[in-house]
Amino acid sequence: MQTKIQLKVSPQKALNEQLLKAEVARELGLNTSSNFSIKIIKRSIDARSKKIEINLTALVFIDEDLVDEKIEVHYLNVSASKKTCHIIGSGPAGLFAALRCLELGIKPIIIERGKNVKDRRRDLAAINKNHIVNPNSNYCFGEGGAGTYSDGKLYTRSNKRGDIEKILKTFVFHGASSEILIDAHPHIGTNKLPQLIEKIRETILKHGGEIYFNSKLIDFKIQKNYISSIIVLSEKGEQELPVNNVILATGHSARDIYELLFSKNILLEAKPFALGVRVEHPQELIDKIQYHCGNAEEVISKRNFLPAASYSLVQQINKRGVYSFCMCPGGIIAPCATNQEEVVTNGWSPSKRNNPYANSGIVVGLELADFDAFKKHGALAGLEFQKKLEKNAWLFGGQTQTAPAQRLLDFTTGKFSASLPNCSYQPGLKSTDMQQVLGPLIGPALKEGFKAFGSKMRGYLTNEAVIVGVESRTSTPVRIPRDNDSLHHPQLLNLFPCGEGAGYAGGIVSAAMDGERCANTLLI
Repeated sequence: MQTKIQLKVSPQKALNEQLLKAEVARELGLNTSSNFSIKIIKRSIDARSKKIEINLTALVFIDEDLVDEKIEVHYLNVSASKKTCHIIGSGPAGLFAALRCLELGIKPIIIERGKNVKDRRRDLAAINKNHIVNPNSNYCFGEGGAGTYSDGKLYTRSNKRGDIEKILKTFVFHGASSEILIDAHPHIGTNKLPQLIEKIRETILKHGGEIYFNSKLIDFKIQKNYISSIIVLSEKGEQELPVNNVILATGHSARDIYELLFSKNILLEAKPFALGVRVEHPQELIDKIQYHCGNAEEVISKRNFLPAASYSLVQQINKRGVYSFCMCPGGIIAPCATNQEEVVTNGWSPSKRNNPYANSGIVVGLELADFDAFKKHGALAGLEFQKKLEKNAWLFGGQTQTAPAQRLLDFTTGKFSASLPNCSYQPGLKSTDMQQVLGPLIGPALKEGFKAFGSKMRGYLTNEAVIVGVESRTSTPVRIPRDNDSLHHPQLLNLFPCGEGAGYAGGIVSAAMDGERCANTLLI
């Protein structure tokens, strides 16, 4: 017999098999000596009060063997398929579009401007150590996209956009821990995600798909309302490739793609987005606040049973949203510029989330009217606003990948920081008046937002924390429009704008689901 139960237990009981079995026996009126097994299917932490509890949903197998579901995915060999789709970009949207193509019998041909995951590492090291930005291979561009070396968070609220469980199971099929199927906020970790991406690549190639790295889309030709061919620049030079369908999954940082479309009078739309800074605290401080600890000893005790604490904050400031974004417990701030003369920050965590710092984007919501100074750029107005702030960060940082920074409390009081705390941002920090970097639109809203967060989380507003600028790639400031049903562009009937770069996703899972959606329409 199987029965499903929901439990609230202490962290100690959640991690101890015998204690948990006793709790389940008590809940179901069984003896601990009875023949039953427990399978956890959902898990979350409730840390709202000092008595922290773990919410568990479990299947209990009584007088029968525990059954573990075997994940099976059926991919077809498409080597000889005449139905093809060129996919521009190998981030989660592009990779999952390709995997879905295999399921549908369509041959995916991926064109990726960057390098494979292994070779990307050299370019990441060059940014961190030598301040050299390769515009085609960096934290944003390359196999796996921006998420590969920027954390691997798999949480999404987009449960109406596709099958979240299928996406997670596909990751497990390719080597991810089955824990991602259980945790309320699943996370793979930057140290493990690259190996999964390589496994996905192997699946695509094994079943007849094609992948071309160091190959950049630079142009395309149009006949009537269709793209007839694409022009790709690779180590072999320029090549013109005839196409049937094109899924455009280039990510939120492929500015040259927006500019290419704009130059050809292909319809684009300016889109609201958010911009701000990364803030970094000692992880022990966030643990102390979130786990209601009185001292360091109590933090250590609770961390024996609990993961590094995270937070989620939001505040309305003068009708503008100020909120945390991509919070990385036990994480590292990364340099995510895609051109030499800009500074861009993001954050990531390893799977164990065991680094000594906690960082999060704290950003201000912007509206289209905020880009009026750049309206001569039309649909690219928000993009130009974004570029200006990133150039400011580069100038104030010293015209390298050193980032401008200020102690958190000093920022809110308008005081210059004579020194800066240790920080995980490897290229280094330069003490700066961050108000000058951020300007009159974003700076004041952030100051008031941080003050409000200090009231919500006692101890958060401190000079032990540092803000680092700028956090500017929260999402694309440009949307590439598409038909609601067919998902193709209104002007180009075989172009399918997809994922974050087109304005239809906001993370790994939502981008992956959008990739599948676009692939599904190829059969219509």
